[in-house]
Amino acid sequence: MNVLVVLIPVSVLLGFVGLVACIWTLRADQYEDLEGDAVRILLTDDDAPPDDSRDTEEPETTSKNEG
Repeated sequence: MNVLVVLIPVSVLLGFVGLVACIWTLRADQYEDLEGDAVRILLTDDDAPPDDSRDTEEPETTSKNEG
């Protein structure tokens, strides 16, 4: 029974911390753009512009000596 003296205040404190975190996310507009997130996850990397650094590199050619 002595363990309840510790567990009950700890559980009430954790519940309060969770409630404060939920209220903080609501006030910080974390849930404002739900449609944008739903569309963004469906986009592929092909929709992004190509990386210019890959286009400027010259491929190395190896020449074999026939001899």
